[in-house]
Amino acid sequence: MAKLSEKIGYGFGDMSSSMFWKIFSYYLPIFYSDVFGLNLVDAGVLMLVTRIWDGVSDPMMGIIADRTKTRWGKYRPYLLWMAVPFSLCGILLFTTPDWGYAAKLIWAYVTYILMMTVYTGINVPYGSMLGVMTADTNEKTVFSSFRMFFAYGGSFIALSAWEPLCNYFTSSLGGSKATGTQFAMVAIAAACFILFILCFSLTREHIKSTSKVSVGSDFSSLLKNRPWWVLIGAALCSNLFNTIRGSVVAYFFTYIICVDGDVSLPFFGLSILFYAGLFLSVGEVCNMIGVALTVPISKKLGKKSTFIYSNIALAVFSVLFFFMPADSVAGLWGMMILQIVISIFTGIVSPLIWSMYADVSDYAELKFNTASTGLIFSSASMAQKFGGALGGASVMWLLAIVGYVQPQNGVAVTQPESVTTYLWYLMTFAPSCVALISIICVNYYQLTTDEVEHIANQLKKTRGQA
Repeated sequence: MAKLSEKIGYGFGDMSSSMFWKIFSYYLPIFYSDVFGLNLVDAGVLMLVTRIWDGVSDPMMGIIADRTKTRWGKYRPYLLWMAVPFSLCGILLFTTPDWGYAAKLIWAYVTYILMMTVYTGINVPYGSMLGVMTADTNEKTVFSSFRMFFAYGGSFIALSAWEPLCNYFTSSLGGSKATGTQFAMVAIAAACFILFILCFSLTREHIKSTSKVSVGSDFSSLLKNRPWWVLIGAALCSNLFNTIRGSVVAYFFTYIICVDGDVSLPFFGLSILFYAGLFLSVGEVCNMIGVALTVPISKKLGKKSTFIYSNIALAVFSVLFFFMPADSVAGLWGMMILQIVISIFTGIVSPLIWSMYADVSDYAELKFNTASTGLIFSSASMAQKFGGALGGASVMWLLAIVGYVQPQNGVAVTQPESVTTYLWYLMTFAPSCVALISIICVNYYQLTTDEVEHIANQLKKTRGQA
């Protein structure tokens, strides 16, 4: 049984990653369009084209990590080595140079590719650690739940603080939104650095596994791994669901909810400012509730059934969001309640995916005699980034197609009806369709609870742990 300090320490790692990732997913599109000044089409191409490099760098990092040998283990040392570059690249990504358009576009490409490369360098080994911290499948789900609980906690902190930090630094540093955004990221990056150092200090690798085959054989076995293919599809859809909804929120609040100024909600005699950061951060708290429910529910229903039922709920509640009027207090409260419910179910799904990747890794080790944990978890990182990029790019391209009017000098403008209509669709029907596709994918997942337990027992003998 792993120590509580290790589970907390492991959680700190994704707390750091998620603080960056949620800001990238939810605020980078509107930063590029409304602050940095990129054309929506150019920004969408940027976010998608750079995924080609991720298709190479993610598995490359997995292979490198699988074959790393240090006194700290295979994966854990990268938390120490990459903590500083991770933080610095986040700051550069949200830095707006005072250059011409072409030079700024090049800067955006360089900093985005650099950030995603460093993200790969730290997050692939971090995720792979789940496969070598415990051999028990239920404890993997516990570790995964700690991971996601702290991840959503970090996301809550980052998302609730982001707009206030941007506003504070903008007003205190001369009124420049670009400068305010950059300094807000400096504050977030400092916290991320400390969290990764704590993760490195508190965790240990307890399982020693060595790949007995070549890199080519690792890839060959991966392509033959049917549960891996299924899970890639499900994970891609899960990240696409979250990114479409999340990246639309800032636009949705700017041009639909708060189009006539600040909006407040009555709450037990108080008046609460209803803004995108509050909406998103409440969602992160509810994600944490979902994470806490994952272990007991998945133990009773199994991981596959829990995943399917959760996505059915996500599809239904996403459609219901469409019928909430934005011009009434009741409608706004309806939106908040649905955000709470949707976030609880996405909180249930997220740790399941990472736990299932660990099961797929064990399946590969037993069936193909390859300890390719890093390679398999690199595919998880790749699915996360492809889902995020595809979601962000599709949102920006669609808005450009329907006539989105970009603000000048950071001043919001009135959008045409075609834009506001599609913002509604992107918040509701689009993620609902993605959830349904995810259900179809995971329906073919073959690693049942009994099968996973059988694999774990066989690996104990193979690893000499029986």
